[in-house]
Amino acid sequence: MNRLLVSLLAAVDALVAAAVGVAATLAPLTVLWVFGLGGGADWASLWPTSVRLWQLGQLVPLRITLPPEYLNAVGIPADAATFWLSLAPLAFTVFTAVFAARSGARAARAGAWVVGVVTGAVVMAVIAWLLWRSSGNPVAAVYGWQALLLPTAVFAVPALAGALVGAWRNGDDGLVDAVRLRAERDPRWAGVPEAAARGIGIAVAGFVGAGALIVAVATVLRGGQVIALFEASHVDVAGGALLALAQLAYLPTLIVWGGAFVAGPGFALGTGTAVSPAGTNVGVLPGVPALGIVPETATPWMLVSVLLIVAVGFVAGAAARGRLHRACASGSTSVLSLTEISARRIGTRSRSR
Repeated sequence: MNRLLVSLLAAVDALVAAAVGVAATLAPLTVLWVFGLGGGADWASLWPTSVRLWQLGQLVPLRITLPPEYLNAVGIPADAATFWLSLAPLAFTVFTAVFAARSGARAARAGAWVVGVVTGAVVMAVIAWLLWRSSGNPVAAVYGWQALLLPTAVFAVPALAGALVGAWRNGDDGLVDAVRLRAERDPRWAGVPEAAARGIGIAVAGFVGAGALIVAVATVLRGGQVIALFEASHVDVAGGALLALAQLAYLPTLIVWGGAFVAGPGFALGTGTAVSPAGTNVGVLPGVPALGIVPETATPWMLVSVLLIVAVGFVAGAAARGRLHRACASGSTSVLSLTEISARRIGTRSRSR
């Protein structure tokens, strides 16, 4: 696969990642506009809102300024009219990261991972700039440099990671092959990269799994509170569906909170709040149904959940140690030359094509 084709595919990947993310926010807002507002409002106003939600999902903080008429209607004091919203719906972040990692891995298999990663990052930066320039919003504002840098980083960093992993597996006839050959020739480093990658992978998967388990258990135990908050919201069918989709976008965020909870430090829901196995202090929470799973008080049984992370650490360390031991045992008798590595990589690329 030539470099021009790799560049084109990387550009398409960046475009699709951004387009799907914006469409995932614009589509439900359009449905609400049709069925909830009867199509009477200006549809063009949905575009800035969709872009802002996508930017929030790419870790861009939003500066919210509530209009005076809204403050008067709900009785919010004027000094609380402006605040920062930085709690990102990580479902958008995860989608962009996974899409970027697959793009980088494909570029590595084609033997042009540097071109693919750079092209994808540049195209994402251009898309982020276009979205920022076309989404002026008096209610939700962003800093220009954050609107450009953070979405680009969310795409570029996973793309680079996927490209390096792909180049390590399939070879690149360049820097990655040189580093791997040097590591395999030195018995002190033989198997260290693979062992580290395996240990980190198991640790991350275990952290996510433990967090998901805590969220599932909390949902079962406090399901009544979640239902009560749904009923108290008094939304119609369209509003309920939109609320459910918004909470689904925050499901990965809840899983990260669950992982932080079992890890010990816990998480915070505002200034002066804390939710951890050692103690809980949350005060008054917003009436979001998903927040009904947050425990109001801590119990001694919550400390037992910390053992999940201890078990994950043990399994990750044992797997990394076993991989390193096997690599060191075989590294002294099987050292490949650079010619053999190159021939093996070229053969792998030929089969993949």
